[in-house]
Formats: sequence, structure tokens, C-alpha cells
Amino acid sequence: MPEVDHFERLGLPRRFDLDLAELERQYLARSRAVHPDFHQLGGEAEQRASLELSSALNEAYTALRDPFRRAEYLLQLEGGPSAAELKEMPAAFLEEMLTLRMEIEELKESGPDSPQLKAMERQLVGRREGLLTRAGAAFARLVTGSNRSTVLKEVGELVKATKYVQGLLRDLPS
Repeated sequence: MPEVDHFERLGLPRRFDLDLAELERQYLARSRAVHPDFHQLGGEAEQRASLELSSALNEAYTALRDPFRRAEYLLQLEGGPSAAELKEMPAAFLEEMLTLRMEIEELKESGPDSPQLKAMERQLVGRREGLLTRAGAAFARLVTGSNRSTVLKEVGELVKATKYVQGLLRDLPS
């Protein structure tokens, strides 16, 4: 029996752009149906199956509600390159990331509430959102019959760039 992917598990189309309200509705409806609390009177096998299904449903929901994780997952499903397989990033991009990292280290000295640090955070969040928007547009081109390997490589590069930006965001003081 073929493995059910996260999109199938939640009854959603396999695409990057999802209706988050529909994702939530599907998750809640399916969660009620498989939740272990509703299978307490069942046998051991039924309870175990309920736990496994509930766990798989939670994993699917967690992956699909976050745009970055959704992009990574969809890229994997479509047979695209993983971040580890994409060994090289453009030198200019890597230099920019290094410069931003050094700026963050300097800004940390001004305290977590500094206006400059807040501005850096807004800049990085905007950059992350822009990269994910571009990844979504690239995923949409897969449906239109564009050169599949070229599009998947582009999405892989965008996902890897997003990972770098998220690393910078993680390094910001809270």
C-alpha cells in the first residue's frame, strides 16, 4: 500500500498555495475522527492505530501550516533537490548573508529592543516572505508544464536561501 502524503492525509490538493482556513478545518475534522480519546473503549490494536493516525495527522498539519516546511516537503515529494544536494549558492548571496550576520552581532550590543534590531528583523522577515512567494510561483509553473528539472532546481535554491535567512532570524535576540 503506497504511503499517504501530508496533503492526502488532510484531504488537500498537492500544491504550495493552500487555503490555511481549509487546512485548519480539515485538520480539526480528521483529528476528531482519529483522536485516541474517542477510541478508549476499543481494543489495543484500535487504540494503537488511533495513536499512530493522530500522530501522523499532527505531523502533516505542522508541516503544511508553515510555508517553509511546506516548500521543503513539496520539493521532496516532487523529486527536487534537497538543501544538502545543493552544494553551491551564489558567492554574492553568501557574502550578503555573512555581512548580515556580522551586522546582527553588532546590533546585539544595542539590546533586544533597539530600533535597528527591529528594523533588521522586519527586513529579514520580508526577505523570507519574498523568497517563499517566489518558491510558490515556481511551484505553480510545474503545473503549467515548464521544464520540470529547471523549476525544481530553482525551488531548491529558493528553499536553501530561505533556510539561510531563517538562520539569521533565529540568531536575533528575542
